[in-house]
Amino acid sequence: MASSVQLIGWAARIAVAAILLQTLFFKFTGAEESRYIFTTLMGPELEAYGRIGSGVVELIAAVLILIPQTAWLGSLIAVLTILGAIFSHLTRLGIEVKGDGGLLFALALVVLVLGTLSLLLNRKDIPFISAFLPSG
Repeated sequence: MASSVQLIGWAARIAVAAILLQTLFFKFTGAEESRYIFTTLMGPELEAYGRIGSGVVELIAAVLILIPQTAWLGSLIAVLTILGAIFSHLTRLGIEVKGDGGLLFALALVVLVLGTLSLLLNRKDIPFISAFLPSG
């Protein structure tokens, strides 16, 4: 039977993957809100590259976080990517984007918290850190 820590870890990973995956439809189809965000951040000439590029990175993170052996890497990619999104909200976009009531920002914070939790729970699997952790 799985321990409560394992269940919490899986729940965090599934939630992060679900949030990242649900945004892909909007990014890959060029939804108005996604185009607005990336035009604001990168200008009209680079908007599509930023939108599609970030979508690809988030897709990779979502897949890796669901595979037990690579959950640490998916968590790390998710956290680093979402830190960029949070920074963008705090500097250029604002908390509320196009009348969303701050939903995108709130989801980014959820991904940051749960992705960090997942990273901490899977730290023993990180090759360059596990060597320094106590065995047991």
